[in-house]
Amino acid sequence: MASKSAVLYTGMTNNIKERVHEHKNHFVKGFTDKYNVDLLLYFETFRDPTSAIMREKQIKAWRREKKVALIDSKNPGWVDLSKDCFGS
Repeated sequence: MASKSAVLYTGMTNNIKERVHEHKNHFVKGFTDKYNVDLLLYFETFRDPTSAIMREKQIKAWRREKKVALIDSKNPGWVDLSKDCFGS
C-alpha cells in the first residue's frame, strides 16, 4: 500500500478487503494512519500464511527502489486497485 505522497507500506492479512477498509478509514492508529497510507497498489495471494509471511519479510527487507519496481511491473500508473477489486 502507499500514500498519495508515495510512502510505502508492506503488510500481510488473511482478509484484504477488510484490511484495506481499515486503512482507508484510519481505524488502526500507527504508521499507516500517520502517513495516510490508503492506496492498494500491489498484492499477492498465497495458499498458506507461512508463505505469505515469508514473502512479506522478503519485500520489507528490500530497498525502496526494488519495491517501486515491483509495483511498476504490475501497476505502472499506481492506480488504487481497491476500487476495481472491492469497490472501495
